[in-house]
Amino acid sequence: MHDTTLRKLMLPRLRARLILLPLLAAAGPATFGQISITNPKEPPVVGPILRPFHLEKRIVSAPRLANTPRLESLVRGGNLYLSVQDVIALVLENNLDIEIQRYGPWLAREVERRSYTNLLRDISSPILAGPTSVSTAGVSLNASGLGSAGVTSGGGVVTGIGPSPLNLDPNLSAGFQVGHTTTPISNTTLNQTDALTNDYRYYYLQYQQTFLTGTSGTVTYYSNHSLLNSPTPFLNPQITGYLDLYVTQSLLQGFGLAVNDRNIKVAKNNLKVTDLQLKQQVITTVSAALNLYWDLVTFDDTVRIAEQALAAAQKLYEDNQAEVELGALAAIEVTRAAAAVSTAKENLLIAQTNVAQQETVLKNALSRTGAGSAWLDEVHIVPLDHIEIPETETLKPTPELIRQALSNRPEVEQNRINLVSKELLLKGDRNGLLPSLSAFAELTNNGLSGPVNPLYNGASGVPDPYFVGSYGNFVSELARRNFPNYSAGISLSIPFRNRAAQADYAIDALQVRQLELQLKRVTNQIGVEVKNNVIGLQQARARYETTVNTRKLAEQNLEAEQNRFKFGAVADATLVIQAQNDLAADQTAELQSMANYTHAKIAFDQAVGQTLEVNRITMEEAAAGRVARQSAIPDSVVTEKSR
Repeated sequence: MHDTTLRKLMLPRLRARLILLPLLAAAGPATFGQISITNPKEPPVVGPILRPFHLEKRIVSAPRLANTPRLESLVRGGNLYLSVQDVIALVLENNLDIEIQRYGPWLAREVERRSYTNLLRDISSPILAGPTSVSTAGVSLNASGLGSAGVTSGGGVVTGIGPSPLNLDPNLSAGFQVGHTTTPISNTTLNQTDALTNDYRYYYLQYQQTFLTGTSGTVTYYSNHSLLNSPTPFLNPQITGYLDLYVTQSLLQGFGLAVNDRNIKVAKNNLKVTDLQLKQQVITTVSAALNLYWDLVTFDDTVRIAEQALAAAQKLYEDNQAEVELGALAAIEVTRAAAAVSTAKENLLIAQTNVAQQETVLKNALSRTGAGSAWLDEVHIVPLDHIEIPETETLKPTPELIRQALSNRPEVEQNRINLVSKELLLKGDRNGLLPSLSAFAELTNNGLSGPVNPLYNGASGVPDPYFVGSYGNFVSELARRNFPNYSAGISLSIPFRNRAAQADYAIDALQVRQLELQLKRVTNQIGVEVKNNVIGLQQARARYETTVNTRKLAEQNLEAEQNRFKFGAVADATLVIQAQNDLAADQTAELQSMANYTHAKIAFDQAVGQTLEVNRITMEEAAAGRVARQSAIPDSVVTEKSR
């Protein structure tokens, strides 16, 4: 029974260690390795002796603060060339929000290790929302009106109180003592000496083990060696001792596997929860980084539009100057054109500022060093991808999308697991309301031996040669069970009122009901999010199509006003300037509608739980912080961008 139980206790720990090995292997070289817990080099002799009792010192590796080589490999000539897939890879490898959440599963494994001996610990880590884009003209490009997809994460991991968990770790203790006593005696008849001296030494060895059934056993071996200065005892020195087995079994409170392994089961559930939290952090951070990237693309295009508007305003200003010099145009038109040039320069400056600020935000999301890296601060980000709006939008029916979301969203599964964990803890609270009733049984084998006292004077009667012998004779008596003791009984303890246990049970029962309602709220909210994001995606497409038509009309209107002014149909350039401004505004609105479409698509993917699938992200790479896909920049792209 002991071997089987010990194997049951050790297997979960062995499994926990086996789980760590693939992650450590996936982490790559030590320079860019992820989290690890190792043991220092053991002393050649003491190490193997202490290892079974888990007395080793455990060392947690230092956090990785350097970026992966991928980031520098994407830099050419002071430019950081980024595609969408490169942004995703850099986020998975370097983003600190994800790295913080990677500690969750490791913490949960250690809490599971602890659950075999003690109460659960709270190692919850909140999901971080991720960076947001800078704003332009007081309106954030991320503000698509949809809001970010994602409901409550489920409150982290579950902890509980109730009856104290059993300590399933075996315990081995030993002791040794030597001493000398001198006792003055007034009546010398018994010991035939006026000062009785005793040179003694004793030692004991004890092994304790508790099992999930609520059974506890203790085996104790005790031996005492006593040498007196008296001729009275027949055996001197005298060896006494015993071998004792003491077993207790809880019969009410603390009885059964369902009660005693509840913390272990909850700890295993918390392992799943921390994996889900990591998954949700990856989804949240990747979505935020994609929004940053597409907003940077939009800001870059806004700079291009502002440059075109400035060039058109500058050309109009120069043309008007030439017309005024020829006397074909009033001087006021030069002033009006100059004002338009000034406005165009201001708009260009604002657009360039937004690009610089957006690059700073994106660099911080893709790097572990952030603004503290001088070389990264100096490079300019060049996006390699551009926003492309598909010609058609093929969406599944909304009920099917809701079912997909409920199946894929990590928040739903996390709430379900936490509900199961709370119900497991409630069983322990209910058991804590019972009286404490335990049965015990004790079996003791006694022994006595020793050599004949050379000073023996017959005061103790005729000697019994059965007890004469060495230490081996004493051990043989214990093994033969020549002098056994038996005892058994029960003990009952009834706490009156028991207010703490009653309150714990009521609190956990109420929290179970809260989690049931929270799970229902999550499923309802996900349905709302899916529907709203479907509507938002459709509206974003409609808005984009509208802005495209508006921009085309603005181009036609500008061309018409330029021709009217050129051929003298109008006397001043006011309408031309207005048409130029209108076109720039409509082009910017078209860009913003494209950006809003990307935000709507990203939020839609989050809402239906397909962010990882759409962006070809595996949780194995995300958990390891190491993306196998290599990044490469085509030379033609570098040449074209440099030109």
